[in-house]
Amino acid sequence: MTGTATSGTTATTTTEPTTGAALFAARRDVVVVRVDGALWDLDREIPAGASVEPVTISEPDGLAVLRHSAAHVLAQAVQQVNPDAKLGIGPPVKDGFYYDFDVEIPFTPEDLKALDKAMARIAKEGQTFRRRVVTEEEARAELANEPYKLELIGLKGSSAEAAEGADVEVGAGELTIYDNVRRGGEVAWKDLCRGPHLPNTRLLGNGFQLMRSAAAYWRGSEKNPQLQRIYGTAWQTKDELRSYLERLAEAERRDHRRLGSELDLFSFPDEIGSGLAVFHPKGGVIRTAMEEYSRKRHTEAGYEFVYSPHITKSRLYEVSGHLDWYAEGMYPAMHLDEELDDEGMVRKPGQDYYLKPMNCPMHNLIFDARGRSYRELPMRLFEFGTVYRYEKSGVIHGLTRARGFTQDDAHIYCTREQMRDELTSLLTFVLDLLKDYGLDDFYLELSTRNPDKSVGSEEAWEEATATLAEVAAASGLELVPDPGGAAFYGPKISVQARDAIGRTWQMSTIQLDFNLPERFDLEYTAADGTRQRPVMIHRALFGSIERFFAVLLEHYAGAFPAWLAPVQVLAVPVADAFDDYLKDVVAQLRAQGIRAEIDLSDDRFGKKIRNAATQKVPFVLIAGGEDAEAGAVSFRYRDGRQENGVPVAEAIERVVAAVHDRVQV
Repeated sequence: MTGTATSGTTATTTTEPTTGAALFAARRDVVVVRVDGALWDLDREIPAGASVEPVTISEPDGLAVLRHSAAHVLAQAVQQVNPDAKLGIGPPVKDGFYYDFDVEIPFTPEDLKALDKAMARIAKEGQTFRRRVVTEEEARAELANEPYKLELIGLKGSSAEAAEGADVEVGAGELTIYDNVRRGGEVAWKDLCRGPHLPNTRLLGNGFQLMRSAAAYWRGSEKNPQLQRIYGTAWQTKDELRSYLERLAEAERRDHRRLGSELDLFSFPDEIGSGLAVFHPKGGVIRTAMEEYSRKRHTEAGYEFVYSPHITKSRLYEVSGHLDWYAEGMYPAMHLDEELDDEGMVRKPGQDYYLKPMNCPMHNLIFDARGRSYRELPMRLFEFGTVYRYEKSGVIHGLTRARGFTQDDAHIYCTREQMRDELTSLLTFVLDLLKDYGLDDFYLELSTRNPDKSVGSEEAWEEATATLAEVAAASGLELVPDPGGAAFYGPKISVQARDAIGRTWQMSTIQLDFNLPERFDLEYTAADGTRQRPVMIHRALFGSIERFFAVLLEHYAGAFPAWLAPVQVLAVPVADAFDDYLKDVVAQLRAQGIRAEIDLSDDRFGKKIRNAATQKVPFVLIAGGEDAEAGAVSFRYRDGRQENGVPVAEAIERVVAAVHDRVQV
């Protein structure tokens, strides 16, 4: 053996030049190696003294290599079918890969099916991915007919310029081309790439599938040509692919935009504009229930409710720094208040007003409206504040990525001595409240400073980050790093929640901020009479009401628990003769605060029951002759179970208890 294992790890230290293939010849599951922290192909020569770790196909890095290799096989298949197609880039992405092409005619679904078959043939051939180091001159000569590759070669070493996945092609280090080589030694195809790749195409197996095509701008800029992007997915086995496709189908069934229309909850009228929703009465009931419960819990936790306007003068966001760091996400200014004299000359200059993208600057003004004492701290301000952010049309997605939405926004002002305890209790409060809405599978993400997009001193950032890390670790939840993901004014903890089908959603964010109190010159009088700077904690529990509404809608697949359902009980008489009997039951339920209705339509009884199921009503109370004589109802649950002869008082008690206890049914 050419290496020695390092104690307690899977790393191997090489004692002479070797390859990953030689080191792990007995391991068929190893597809690449990690050499001194970087991923290398198995056939690449490793120098003596290097630390080498095996990477299996089932690991995240191994799966990314599988998907990147699938992207290259896709590009090879496209150029087999259409030799005139010009190559863009083909990186791995979450759950799959894509590749961009410059073609005259956009791809059709039939094209994707044909390309799937061509990829399967290439995979079955068992072509070898072979890496070659080339000079810039050699690369330009070999890829003279690939204009986009030539542009990438010109960006060599400029990672800032190589946007939109281009770093898989060029970047730091050597310039390389990968050849796809057939068994006889013939080069079937080649591409500019940093690698690494699978040892051969056969390892792709039959766990890949092309999903769709779409237009995409070269390197993500609308200033560049529009290419055609093909998306695919790739997994280790056919069974994993099948499971993924089933998850996609289930996600499609749960899509909040479709359910919102089917259940008559909300819509996006063209007359209002993209990314701006209106809530219909049933959606309004759910939203009101969500907000009222949140308001109740916040009141119990010592929050004070405030309100702020939707627009403000530009000066406020100049002070906060948003106009320096967040201007692209803000709507254009409205220039108002200019006054002209009789001759048309400016007598009073106008001012720029902005729709607010954030509530925090206005809350700072509330804190600063009068002198504050340490006795008032911690001061917890809460607002259901509607904000407006100019999202590009390509990223707008129903309620989850909108242009206008309402944040359940809180800002907590406390002393430095209070901040750790305040953060700890705040995280507990956040998790408990999310659990009340039916989410209970969490982990945390810690977003740290981006040096290029931040304000404040390094010392303040280090203290804030260390404090958040301590609080997160003490929670016992898994903590995942998010380097450079913080807002410009401070680091944050994000609560990530998994829904009923295992998808992860970013929910609550908790940001620790030493910078905005400085920029707004916020102070309080300490116990010793000195003027001190408060610490500011930003917290959005739902993120936004609209987005949380969408998450819950998909989590429950529209079947909200009784306490949130727009109609909690539907009474269905077997015949008209029992209308009055059930009207009385409905009146009793309403007297108990239950949202109950009776179906008096002309539909047949069977259709009424089906309509209740379609509208996902939690409880259906049915009454016929025997029920009326016994003072009872047939109690039907949403899952189809039915109990006959349930006394009316007991039926009402069951419903009231399920609503009061927020039973997740």
